[in-house]
Amino acid sequence: MNEQEVLYTMALTRMTGFNFQTALQLYRELGGGRAVYEHRLDIRDVCPDCSERLTRSLQDWDLALARAEEELAFMEKHHIRALCLGDADYPQRLSETPDAPIILFFMGSADLNGRRIINIVGTRHCTTYGQDLIRRFVSRLHELCPEVLIVSGLAYGVDICAHRAALSIGYDTVGVLAHGLDDLYPSCHRDTAKEMLQQGGLLTEYMTHTQPDKRNFVKRNRIVAGMTDATILVESAAKGGGLITCGIAQSYDRAVFAFPGAVGSTYSEGCNNLIRDNGAGLIANADDFVTAMGWQTDMARIKAESDGIERNLFPELSEEEQKIVNLLDEMGDLQQNILSVRSDIPIGRLIAVLFELEMKGVIRPLAGGAYHLLK
Repeated sequence: MNEQEVLYTMALTRMTGFNFQTALQLYRELGGGRAVYEHRLDIRDVCPDCSERLTRSLQDWDLALARAEEELAFMEKHHIRALCLGDADYPQRLSETPDAPIILFFMGSADLNGRRIINIVGTRHCTTYGQDLIRRFVSRLHELCPEVLIVSGLAYGVDICAHRAALSIGYDTVGVLAHGLDDLYPSCHRDTAKEMLQQGGLLTEYMTHTQPDKRNFVKRNRIVAGMTDATILVESAAKGGGLITCGIAQSYDRAVFAFPGAVGSTYSEGCNNLIRDNGAGLIANADDFVTAMGWQTDMARIKAESDGIERNLFPELSEEEQKIVNLLDEMGDLQQNILSVRSDIPIGRLIAVLFELEMKGVIRPLAGGAYHLLK
């Protein structure tokens, strides 16, 4: 993304009064921040739904652009990358959500569009039981699936335990922040954050000088849920931020899992309730998780690649089946109706094709009518 587009996209977030949903609507309808600026005087002609207040506020961009230029200078000095919605490096999973940020700020080395990405969340009062669960889960997951990016919020408790477990085992790990990259909250996690810059990174939708207000943490959760394949709840009281992340992940039709805990335990109550209400799949270890996600082939594929052997992990496919596999491989998880349009296979016939692929162990259905390619 060119510098001018980044500048106008940053300014747009301020022009809309930090109403990120409004900024997203304008950005998507007009195709970018610069395009919104170019239509600032006739915005109602291209976006008839714009309110009178918003129409007036979009007239004068001087202050917003000056602030964006200040931010751009800070980014250049500190090697911060801007990822605008639509960029190749923008988290593609997140871009599919209805409330994706139009711009993200990233420091680090991680691939935000890696093959496998999960988040681990839970209470800020992580018990010894929860800490042990995280260590064992991450260690075993690394044995089964060496290429996984671990995402969390760098908060106290489960979050920081997840980041540190990932670092210790060799996984990249990304912390999603509720403030700008000029500060770190909580400050006691600064050393861990520095390690993450070399083995993962820090990500936020907020510009510098943004305070870590409570509402920012709630908004931050949608990024944690949206940029990942699955949400894993380790420990949670009956109410908490981890449960909010699980709810958001469910709304995005993403997989949600929870570790059960002892009946009556304060910090297992949220997990147990979520499992009871069918809001999360029960897992006891990484093997359960990998099986549920259909990631069992990772070790075989990686071994084949390291041995320099080309292997076809799929059985023989018909022309129509191969079409579906190619689409899912290229575009990721897709809804049944989208597959029908893209493949030009009538929906009645497509259902039969999808069933055959499922029986052959090539795909698996997800919640919400989407299909996932098992690689």
